[in-house]
Amino acid sequence: MTPTSNAASFGRVAEDGTVFVRTPDGEREVGSYPDASHDEALAYFARKYDELAASAALLLQRVVQTDLTAGAGGEQLKHLRTGVREARVVGDLAALDATLEQIATALKAKGQVEGEARAAAREVALTAREALVAEAEKIAAVPERSMQWKTSTARMRELLDEWKNAQRTGARLEKSVENALWTRFSAARNGFDKARRTHFAALDDEHTHAKARKRELVTEAEKLSTSTEWGPTAGAFKRLMSEWKRAGRASRSDDDKLWERFKAAQDTFFHAKDEVVAAENVEFEANLVVKEGLLKEAEAILPVKDLAAAKSSLRGIQDRWDAAGKVPRKDMERVEKAMRRVETTVRDAENTRWKKTDPEIAARANSMVTQLERAVADLQADLDKATAAGNERKAAEVRDSLTARQAWLDQARGGAAEFGE
Repeated sequence: MTPTSNAASFGRVAEDGTVFVRTPDGEREVGSYPDASHDEALAYFARKYDELAASAALLLQRVVQTDLTAGAGGEQLKHLRTGVREARVVGDLAALDATLEQIATALKAKGQVEGEARAAAREVALTAREALVAEAEKIAAVPERSMQWKTSTARMRELLDEWKNAQRTGARLEKSVENALWTRFSAARNGFDKARRTHFAALDDEHTHAKARKRELVTEAEKLSTSTEWGPTAGAFKRLMSEWKRAGRASRSDDDKLWERFKAAQDTFFHAKDEVVAAENVEFEANLVVKEGLLKEAEAILPVKDLAAAKSSLRGIQDRWDAAGKVPRKDMERVEKAMRRVETTVRDAENTRWKKTDPEIAARANSMVTQLERAVADLQADLDKATAAGNERKAAEVRDSLTARQAWLDQARGGAAEFGE
């Protein structure tokens, strides 16, 4: 059989058929091929060499040109070295050893590159894990009153999923580093979960108390729903509404059901009240027409010229006003204020008249005039003396006092004159 390379040139066959291979250290027996010619024997052992050489060349190519990892390539090189060491072949064993060394050198270089890549990947993975931990700790540190529980709970679950995915698919961190980060991450999650359980337990208590209180308010509202005491009951419903708001919230489903009952009771009462008020308003509109006519009569009294006649007319109008009955609520304040203005004007006129005719007030006014006249006379005498003595400073002081007293006297005489009318 014809050899596939010059491997056979590195061997010889002894007369007894034993095959030898030449190496840098001398010849070495490799075996024999019975019942074959010398050329066939050499060709057989040369083919075995070519197979090893082809395996070595292929591995070198894979290490250099493919993404075969240094670890996988090292295992293959280990097996190949064993095969070469134990092989009984004929060929250039020195060249084969050189190829194995090339593979070893290439694997070492690839290992360094992979190590650098793994280090860089670990840095990226560490940064990503630290970001997950930091976010979990930030969420856990939010005060309860500011916590968005639904959003934060969902985000905590997402962070855990991201952590697990990083463990499965990301670069492996050093055990101590990963354990330390997981301890922080787990502590943040546990702290958050504890706060969430505490919050919702307290919320459940609030809901329970609110539900009980609102049930009481609903019961009271339903009892009031058939009342015909319109004013007091409307006030009671206003109070119940205030207490409803202060009671807090029950769970959404309970709150909605209780509110439906409460509102139904409230609507029942106010619909009945509105029907009665609507019926009354028909009557009250007629009363309004009467009162507006009486109001025109009352306003015609003004201004008061004859007090006795004005008082007499007003008494008659007031009697008819009271007998006319209620007016619609929307008009009540307007017409009542208008009537009060007329009544106040007549009362003020009467008070003014009384003051003018009161003997005691008139006597006090006349007494004041007498006193001021005496004071003016005394000051006039003092002024005359000071002028005669040439005492201008004294005269000036007395003259100022005299001017003031004279003004008071004129006012007092005017007031006294009114009482004399």
